[in-house]
Amino acid sequence: MTALSRRSLLTATAAGTAAAALAACGPAVTGKGKGADGSSTIRVGHLPSSLFAPLYVADATKKFADAGLTLELVPLKSGQDGVPMLANNQLDVMCAGFSAGMFNALHSGVKFTVAGSMGISPGDIENSPTALEVSQKLLDSGEVKDVKDLKGRKIGVAGGPGATGGYLLAAMLKEAGLTLNDVEAVNLATPDQQPALENGSIDAATPSAPFSSAMEEAGIASPIAVPAKGVTGTGVMFSEDFAAGDTAQKFFTALTEGAQQLSADGPQTDEVYQILADATGQKIEVLKASPMYTYLPNLAPQPEQLEAMQAVWMEAKQVSYSEPLKVADFVDEKFSASA
Repeated sequence: MTALSRRSLLTATAAGTAAAALAACGPAVTGKGKGADGSSTIRVGHLPSSLFAPLYVADATKKFADAGLTLELVPLKSGQDGVPMLANNQLDVMCAGFSAGMFNALHSGVKFTVAGSMGISPGDIENSPTALEVSQKLLDSGEVKDVKDLKGRKIGVAGGPGATGGYLLAAMLKEAGLTLNDVEAVNLATPDQQPALENGSIDAATPSAPFSSAMEEAGIASPIAVPAKGVTGTGVMFSEDFAAGDTAQKFFTALTEGAQQLSADGPQTDEVYQILADATGQKIEVLKASPMYTYLPNLAPQPEQLEAMQAVWMEAKQVSYSEPLKVADFVDEKFSASA
């Protein structure tokens, strides 16, 4: 596939605005509920990002409050940071990306339940929230014409090959018959990917919007692939105790009501953009210009994607075990089925 053209989305300064916003946290709702330790508040770990839009929309439109639930939104730097918190009942719920570290934790005996999905790739090469961006210099010189030409090259991935971005990269490489073992996946924070492309320390990167759009507008890189439709690396996780309680279903049903308020195709409503701006700290114009993931109305978990993740990370030796875990042992579809 040759370099793709996408509609102009953002100025380069928009990415800096989004980077500063990642420390923001959405508002908590009011109501009555019980967390895993019997407290009156349900603690929800999240990475403040529009990727988890159903959580913020359900919160702001009082779907949790209407169900008699009180939430405390706890910002995290990564999903891996929240795993021990789930295991110790410091969190009841986590909305985050999956990682090889999570699979290692499950293998070591840590217990948590994958209850649902979050953002799912639309597979739209013109409007994808994540893309495989290649240095414009390499594209212009003809050194890289398509994905297979990235073999042996350095690709910037936030969190490295064992992170959610590593799985999304693997999904894009797969289309050209490559794996993570065929490239050098460099752990590089998303805001640092554009300057690394510009100075030549990496050849490609896997940024999310608005960073991808910003580097395209700056003439630094162009996309040559996006994750296929249906690919996802994020989800909703419950602590073991919370999953066993009565409140879990109420929480999940309210969460799906947030997802159902999101447009499946095209722009969101002004109300949704305002909610996301309040929850993430991003400017509304940045959010409107940024492509979004899609969401299943019932946020059903995607066990086949978890199987694919595990296979990718086993092949890349990002997990510490050799016999695959049974995904059915930690995925529970009853919450989405009853929502």
